[in-house]
Formats: sequence, C-alpha cells, structure tokens
Amino acid sequence: MAISSSMAFQVICCSVQRRPSIPNNYALFKTAFSSTVKPWIEALHQTVPDSTGLMEAISETMKNASAKMLDAFVDSVFEFVDQPLLPSQSNYAPVDELGGPVVVSNIEGNIPDHFPQGVYIRNGPNPLFGGLKSTKSVFGKSNHVWVEGEGMLHALYFSKNNDCNWTVHYDNRYVETETFKLEKQRNRPSFLPTIGGDSSAVLSAYLLNLLRFGKVNKYISNTNVFEQSGKIYSIAENHMPQEIDISTLETLGNWHLSQAWNRPFTSHPKRAPNTGELVIIGVDAIKPYLEIGVISADGNKIVHRADIKLGRCTLCHDFGVTQRYNVLMDFPLTIDIMRLVNRGPLIKYNKEEYARIGIMPRYGHANSIKWFQVEPNCTFHILNCFEDGDDEVVIWGCRALESVIDSISSINKEKIEISSTRDDLLCHRPYEWRLNMRTGQVREKNLTDDSKLSMDFPMINPNFTGLGNRFAYTQVVDPMSSSSSAAFVPKEGGLEEDDGWIVTFVHNEDTNTSQVLVIGTKKFSDEPVAKITLPCRVPYGFHGTFIPLSM
Repeated sequence: MAISSSMAFQVICCSVQRRPSIPNNYALFKTAFSSTVKPWIEALHQTVPDSTGLMEAISETMKNASAKMLDAFVDSVFEFVDQPLLPSQSNYAPVDELGGPVVVSNIEGNIPDHFPQGVYIRNGPNPLFGGLKSTKSVFGKSNHVWVEGEGMLHALYFSKNNDCNWTVHYDNRYVETETFKLEKQRNRPSFLPTIGGDSSAVLSAYLLNLLRFGKVNKYISNTNVFEQSGKIYSIAENHMPQEIDISTLETLGNWHLSQAWNRPFTSHPKRAPNTGELVIIGVDAIKPYLEIGVISADGNKIVHRADIKLGRCTLCHDFGVTQRYNVLMDFPLTIDIMRLVNRGPLIKYNKEEYARIGIMPRYGHANSIKWFQVEPNCTFHILNCFEDGDDEVVIWGCRALESVIDSISSINKEKIEISSTRDDLLCHRPYEWRLNMRTGQVREKNLTDDSKLSMDFPMINPNFTGLGNRFAYTQVVDPMSSSSSAAFVPKEGGLEEDDGWIVTFVHNEDTNTSQVLVIGTKKFSDEPVAKITLPCRVPYGFHGTFIPLSM
C-alpha cells in the first residue's frame, strides 16, 4: 500500500466553561420572566374577537401570543454577541453568496485532456449575519464552536467545447434548510447556541429553542455532499439530507425518505459494492443510540433497517462497507446529554473504556454482529474496508490515541496549546486493523513510519470503495496554507486505481488567496498540473466530491 499526503487542515478548538447552575439564577429568571409575560397577558384579553369563531380565535391568539411571549423573553434576557475570530482564524469568516456562476480565467498550467467534464463541489460552514454568535444571559454564557454555521456549497464547474477548450466557472450558495429560511425571514439570529458554555445556559437554550421552533438546534447541512441515483445531496449528521440542483446549487428540499428514516443521517454514507445500494447510519443521544439502514439503489426506499443495540452513544462519524459486510466502530468517544446537567462536557473521550469494531452482514441485526476488541482510540474517518480472502476483514482508518474534541483549549488563545507529550497522542495516522472472522484474532499496525505528521480527511479512488485497493491519500498540517477535504477524480477510460487526479480547495494565509489545485496521482510528488486562482476567498470547509456530467 502507498500512503501519500498533501495539503493541510487546521483545527481550532473552543473551551467549555463552567458557570453557576440554574438554582443560583432562579430569582433573576423569575423576575425577568414575570416582567416580560405580563404585558402579553394583558394584550391577549384585548385581542379576542366576539364572533362565531370565538374558540378558534382564542386558540390562534394564544398560540401567537405564546410565540411572541417567548420571543420577547429571549430578547429581554439573552444578548447575542459576535464570537471574535483570531488573526489565525481569518479564513473561517463567512463570505457572501455570489448570486450566480463567474468565469475563472486565472489558470496556471493546463487541465488535462482526459479530465472528465463535471463539478467539484465542497461543503462547509458559513454562518449567517456576519459570523458565529455567543449569548450572555442570567443563566451564564453559551456559544457555538467553529464547526457550526449554515452550510454553503462551493462549486467549480469544468466544461469543454467542441474544440476541446476548457471553461471553468465558480459559484457558491447557501444550503437553504427550513431553519435557514426561518432565520433568514426573521433577519436576525434566533436559535440560541447549545454546544459550548455554562451548563445552565446550554440547558436553557435547548429548552427555549424547542419551545419556540420545535427543535433544539439548527439544521446546518454543512458537512458533506454525495450522489445517489443521479441526485445530489447536502448533509450534516443532525438531520436528513437536502437535495441540490447541481447546475444552480438551489436547495430542492429534504430527501423524501424522511418518513422512513426519522432520525439523524450520517455525513458519510457508503455505496455498497456491486449492488449500488446506499448504506447509512444514524447516531442519537437517546436510545436507540445507533441504527443502520440500507437504501435501494434507485434511492426510493429503505430496504433494511436495524437497531445495533449499543449500550452507549458512541460519536460514530464514519463507518465502512465491504462486499458482504457493514463495518461499525464503537470507540469510547461518547455523547451524554446528562453531563450538561452535571456541569460537564457533552462529549467525552475515556480511553479506559472498551473499544471494538463490529462486522455485520449487509442485512444483519444486532445479534448477527461479530465484535472484535481493539485498542482504545479515536478514529473519525475511514480510508477503506475490504475482505482479504474468505476469513479476514481489513479496515484502514486515520487513528489517534486521544481525542482533540476532549482536549479543548481556550478560544481566546492565539494558538492551540497542547503539551508535547500529548501532541503525539492527538495526531491522526493511517492505521490498519485485520479481523479474522473465523478465529476472532485481531492484528493492528500503523501504516506509516512518520510519527510527527497528523493525517486525516482521507480519500481513495471512489470506484474501489469496499474493494481491495493499494492507494490512499490524506492531508497533513502545512504552516503556509490550508485546505479541506479533497476529491479523487478518476481518468475517463482509466483502468488503474491511481489513474486520475486529486482536486482540492486551498487558501494561502499570506496572500489571502484561494485556489483549486489539480494534482496528478500518477506523479503525485510533482507540481500540480493546474492551479486555478479563484476570484474570491473560499473559507475552510469539510467534505465534498466530484460529480461527472455524464453520470
């Protein structure tokens, strides 16, 4: 196997601070609530009409009055404030929508003749109203973390005319979820942040968001883009995917499977080899903690669904498939909403707990999973999984011995400060697990000898997902530039696994310039074959894909 690396990915962490609990603020809460509610109760008595629809009017008036009371309470008790960005975080700041595609003319090098016509599209957070907001209130403070923010799609269109001359366009657009439309219509921040801060503030934000909007948090749809049966979807794993018109980036609505899959939806669905079915998982903070589903190849129905019956809520961001199996990761990075009540972090990594990998037949259930105990670790992304002979299942992933999520430093610090002894434990490196289905034996090893580089956001030739392969590509830290998840573009008519290109957005911190690089994978250490300088800045983001126009 050859593991190659390029580009960079920066991690910015926020602190979870502890503040007074709800009882200490109860008197202030009671006074503020009473002074806010009283005027609306008086207004209610004046607005009920004398008509045959009295009861309906009362019901509607009470509903409207309740909504106004809650809004007035939030406005009087909570203050939204900007979360400042440090100089090192300048490219996390949001950008405006372009309003349509623009021609890109600044291209150094040449787009190869056998590069397919298509769209490189990548997702990422782009907060509304100028940036992420924190709140201050009688309950304390609550804040977002940098991975939040409404989803924005950034797309580069590659098209070729009859004379084989290339034209490149760039466009961007928000993913317009229902909560995006709600806040956009109100023209102001409305959802209270619920991820970081004081326990009492976070819990009150949960409750008030639920009472006002019927949900505890926004549907941000900012993590990945994928294709199934000719349709393109944007996704974050707290909600169903949104279908996207690839030509305009318009949001067409939620995937119609919402009724059949009424729970969170993984950001990394996997297409099963040979069948074309889409395998998904859904993680929730309450039971059932993890369910797996199989969607038909045409994308029209759920053909299998099973509760894995985990005893804890594992933060399972990724998983794998082989020709016969689903590969599930049950590692000790867990979500527990009761930790908030006890003034603790929502997410906790405990390396003293068990870690295991489950191998499950494609249409299996909890009792058909074969579990393998492995060394405790934190693995967010899978390189690939495949079967080696009749007995062995091989898993490649980017593994760390501790979790950066659980190693949070202050948002007010210019740099992440981690002791040298822990720095090595937080590095993600390509890693292999070999699981013998017949004997139960587990073999583990690193796939690279370099112990100083942190490698993540992996990719392979997508035609080899779930099949035996040789090449994988990761990203490493580079002090001069940063990027986010790249995509592998197979060569038109190419037969070999590494016959293609890597495309990725990058940003130069010194010049504040964003580019798309096209890198030939046959000669990966060479200079990019094309450097496409974009007409505007592209913030750092997450995952994406390349969509051939001939799909």
